[in-house]
Amino acid sequence: MMYLKLAWRNIWRNRRRTLITVSSVAFAVVLSLILESMSLGSHEHMIDVTAQFHTGYLQIQDPLFEDEPFLDNTFYYDEALRNTILNAHPSIDYIAPRIETFLLAAGDLQARGALVMGIDLEMEHNLNRLKDRLIEGRFFEPGEEAAVLGAGLARRLNVEVGDTLAMLGQGRFGISASGLFEVAGLMNHPLREMDNQIVYFSLPTAQWLLSAEDYVTTILVTPDEIRNTDPIAESLRDALGSKLRVLTWPELMPELLQGIEFDKIQMYIMMGILYVVIGFGLFGTILTMTLERMKEFGLLLSVGMQRFQLSGVIFMETLIISLMGVLSGSVLGFPILLWFYHNPVELRGDMADVMHDMGFEAIMPFYLHPDIFITQASIIFVLAFFISLYPVIRVQTLNILEASRK
Repeated sequence: MMYLKLAWRNIWRNRRRTLITVSSVAFAVVLSLILESMSLGSHEHMIDVTAQFHTGYLQIQDPLFEDEPFLDNTFYYDEALRNTILNAHPSIDYIAPRIETFLLAAGDLQARGALVMGIDLEMEHNLNRLKDRLIEGRFFEPGEEAAVLGAGLARRLNVEVGDTLAMLGQGRFGISASGLFEVAGLMNHPLREMDNQIVYFSLPTAQWLLSAEDYVTTILVTPDEIRNTDPIAESLRDALGSKLRVLTWPELMPELLQGIEFDKIQMYIMMGILYVVIGFGLFGTILTMTLERMKEFGLLLSVGMQRFQLSGVIFMETLIISLMGVLSGSVLGFPILLWFYHNPVELRGDMADVMHDMGFEAIMPFYLHPDIFITQASIIFVLAFFISLYPVIRVQTLNILEASRK
């Protein structure tokens, strides 16, 4: 306890030196927090957008549908199946049935291939806030013969709200699927590729068009927390047996996961370089502090203080300074990450084009979770801990006469 009091007093004997050291540690923590938050935020955003608007976090489908995504491989969806799914695990939040296929969509002069998606609007909105994406017109009522198009597809077909959209293709078991539908609204889909080809119908309307009444291609299951995905999948497999297949989001988007893993490797390399820079910065600060006090150390040893006692005091000083820097950095970093978490950076220029070409929104989201504070604070603290051993080693090898003359 005496050594701790002595170390605390020594810290504030030279306030300027202490504040410089604390600031350098705090800056290192803030910088590492921002870098990791940006990286993890981008990964989480990619997964969330793809899962919410495309694959879902969990997907139930016919066993043949993944290899042969045809309407012949649909399955019957009724209230009994819905209850079976919802009761399979307590962590299931809600489900969203869909029927999906590709048809030819045509306006007055243009025709394009389109991804037709029949949805339960309210359930879909729970999953991805779809109604908030509407930029013009309105959404359809259940069973209404109306469509909502992605804004990109509407531009390609040269159609507007109120125009007539012709759909032509093949329904279930080869039956002709054709019809004329009012364009009720236009929406801005976050995935650029889908924005250029998506056509939404109400689930009953799409089932009627495709001669697949009461049948769906997929059911998207949303967990209350993403970490519960695997337990829910196991419960659903037990409840549904072999008649239906249950896939999790890592199985549904392996290409995206490979890209994220590659990006993580790049992040680890950048973080490694950052830690090296931070380490040299901290070491320079500790080195300067140590050299400035060499005469002080020599005088203390010459009046009878034991080396291990002096080493203990110095070690506590640097440890306390490191801890203060880590806590200060965490406190300073939190409002910064909180601001950018609620106000993602909008990318512009070439970077925005790159993100759009990849199929994602041109934003740089941030990740906010206690784990990143614990991880980065711990790494910087351990780094500072090892650097703080330098003055201890210098004290142990110090020549008292030479130090006292400085």
